[in-house]
Amino acid sequence: MFKKSTKFLIVDDMNMFRAMVKQSLTAMEFTKHFEANDGSVALKMLEEAVQANEPFEFVICDWNMPKMKGIELLRKVRASAWGKNLAFLMLTAEAEKTTVIEALKEGVDGYIIKPFTVNSLSANLNAIYDKKHVPKAS
Repeated sequence: MFKKSTKFLIVDDMNMFRAMVKQSLTAMEFTKHFEANDGSVALKMLEEAVQANEPFEFVICDWNMPKMKGIELLRKVRASAWGKNLAFLMLTAEAEKTTVIEALKEGVDGYIIKPFTVNSLSANLNAIYDKKHVPKAS
């Protein structure tokens, strides 16, 4: 499991969902969570955190947002040197098979369809941790 000090960025244009994710992370005893209400705001926060040498370690992001959609943010993160291995979970109401496949092709680490539970979020965090921390075969 991720350390309790893992630095999370929650990206959603709806205050209620950001609050729900934050509350869920707090229930799992994670202590560092930050919020952005749009992909463009999130990208700026991610870049500034890298420049300050205090990078985010995990992004939980909605798909549908006004200025920059979550899939666009994912593409930009994966295209950057600092974001290739950043844990990225899509938490969205987008349930179409084509959107899930698109996100997987772009390198998303996990995908949860809203509404979500603390248990489903926790299970996804564990699965992403396991995927990212599997010892590489030599």
